[in-house]
Formats: sequence, structure tokens, C-alpha cells
Amino acid sequence: MSAIFESVLAGTLTVQVFLLCLLVAGVCGGLTALTCSRQGGESKSFLTSLVVLPMVVCTVITMVNGNVGTGIAVAGAFSLVRFRSAAGRAKDIAMIFLTMTAGLACAAGYIGIALLFTILVCAVVLLLSRIPMGQEQDMELHITVPESLHFSGAFDDLFDTYLKRCKLTKVRTSNMGSLYKLSYRISMKQPDQAQAFLDALRCRNGNLEISLVESEEGADEL
Repeated sequence: MSAIFESVLAGTLTVQVFLLCLLVAGVCGGLTALTCSRQGGESKSFLTSLVVLPMVVCTVITMVNGNVGTGIAVAGAFSLVRFRSAAGRAKDIAMIFLTMTAGLACAAGYIGIALLFTILVCAVVLLLSRIPMGQEQDMELHITVPESLHFSGAFDDLFDTYLKRCKLTKVRTSNMGSLYKLSYRISMKQPDQAQAFLDALRCRNGNLEISLVESEEGADEL
């Protein structure tokens, strides 16, 4: 059992050992990508990056191999990549750190620890995804109303019926001031009542444009 805590790197690095470390890094990345895909909402590009990233990290750290100058250069390169990237969701950044840690472990030759660590963390992520925690994802409601409608309080009874919470975030005029576009951040009591909610709103705003979209901005960014 204690063998998994031993490094496969003994003396000179051989091609066989390097390929083994690279393969295990790819497997760890694949397990992480599979875990993210089970939760849904991830692009193919991001999942592919999760598979490739630990292999890249493993190769880079193997090339450094105690060279301080090369290590500083690699750190600078990673910093440039970070500052050219937009802030991502907390879950995505956690998965990226997971794959990088697995890649570092494989570069040091601790392939057993890398596999065990990846499997345990992925299992925890899948378990936590089934446990209700925090608030539901908010949605954005956009309502177009005519200038003749006094929109302050016009929809309060509908909001009380269908929504858990609601906050007016933006008001702007349109069509030479003849229309108002209202933006709300809302949370539905029952998501399957979205159609009934929109139909009720249409009766109030004269059947003008209404949209209901999932809110992404600032929801869970780091």
C-alpha cells in the first residue's frame, strides 16, 4: 500500500518512465474532464483543455528539473497566460488547479498519489453536486413596457405569486422614449411555471417583448 507514495523516478529519467508519467497525467485530466461533463454546462474546448493541461504541466516541470533560471522563466510564462485570461467561474478554476496538481505530482514521479488524489477529489465534487447548497441560479427578466404604463408596482402581484425574490437592476428607454426596457434579477419559485409567468406578464405589458435568460455575470466568479 505504501508503494503509491514512492516516486517512479529513480536516477536518470528514461523514455519509458517519462511516457508513463505523461500517460497517468492524461488519465487524471480525462477523469477530471469526465467529472465536469457529468455536471453539464461545459464546452468541448474547456474539457479538452482539462485533459491536455496536466500533460503540459508534467512535461514543463520535468524540463525544469531543479534549474532555477528555467523555473523563473516558466513562472513568467504562466503569469502572462493568466493575465491574458478572463476571470472564470469558481468551479472551473478549481478544476484547473486540480489538473495542474495532478500534473505536478506526475512530474515528480508520484503517479499513484496523482491518481488517488484525482479520484478522491472527483468523487467529492460529484457528491457535493447532489447535495443542495447555497442559492439557486438567478435569472434575468427583461420586460418592455409602453410609456403610458406606470411600471413601478405594476407587476408586484405577479412577482409575489411566481418569484422567490426579485430586484430591479436597470431601466432604459427605447424607440425615441415611447418604450421602457426593465431588467430584473429574479429567482423562480417553480421553474416549470415560467410559461405561465410570461403569459401573465404579456397581459400587463401589452404583449410587448419579454425575455427570460439565465444569469451568468458575477454569479460565481473568482
